[in-house]
Amino acid sequence: MPAHSPDSLRWYDAVLLRVIPPVAALLIKVLMLSCRVVRIEGLEQTREAVSRTRGGAVYATWHQRMSYHFHHFGARHVTMMISRSRDGEYAARVARWLGFRDVRGSSTRGGGRALREIIERMGQGEIGGMLADGPQGPPRQAKMGSVIMARDAGVPLVPVLWGADRCWVFNSWDRYLVPKPFARVAILYEEPILIPPDAEGEPLEACRALFEDRLNRGTRWCDEQFGEIRPWRKGPS
Repeated sequence: MPAHSPDSLRWYDAVLLRVIPPVAALLIKVLMLSCRVVRIEGLEQTREAVSRTRGGAVYATWHQRMSYHFHHFGARHVTMMISRSRDGEYAARVARWLGFRDVRGSSTRGGGRALREIIERMGQGEIGGMLADGPQGPPRQAKMGSVIMARDAGVPLVPVLWGADRCWVFNSWDRYLVPKPFARVAILYEEPILIPPDAEGEPLEACRALFEDRLNRGTRWCDEQFGEIRPWRKGPS
């Protein structure tokens, strides 16, 4: 088992970690490949912005919208920050089977070190990915990590959202979504955000607020393609 595995692993996880991640990754691939993308918006402006940084970018989405991105971004070998928890170990191994790279850390454990490592690896040509409100919310409130990552790496911050006509909606803190088999999917690349390299304090907070607004605007657009705004928190949204 890797040296960075969390201390909370049980004795039987050594076996389960060999079996569950590849099976889960295969099921995810089969499910997502059954879906049909019927509309993609904003890709050209994103390509133009990313070309100025020789392919570098931080792609970010809400935790609720993570599931389809397992398929959409896995082939691009995006580098993500994943928690050092026991659940994070399973998630990291599934992500690797899907093509992602990972750095281990979260807002509560090793996050600063992990953020610095992702920025360093982006300087070596890797692409960054972040869950703007993950791993535990509050939902639809963007944290500062994505903004700092894009600023320090000198790359555009790109909100990417999706919606589908048919989804399972889980009763989690953010009402996590998974498209059902053969669902129709719409994807939106929101306008990239360039963070000034000297942004601190109020200017940095303004960038974070703009980032949050574009994520929420893009989420509404994706849902409206199919006529229904999806719930995004327990109770009234």
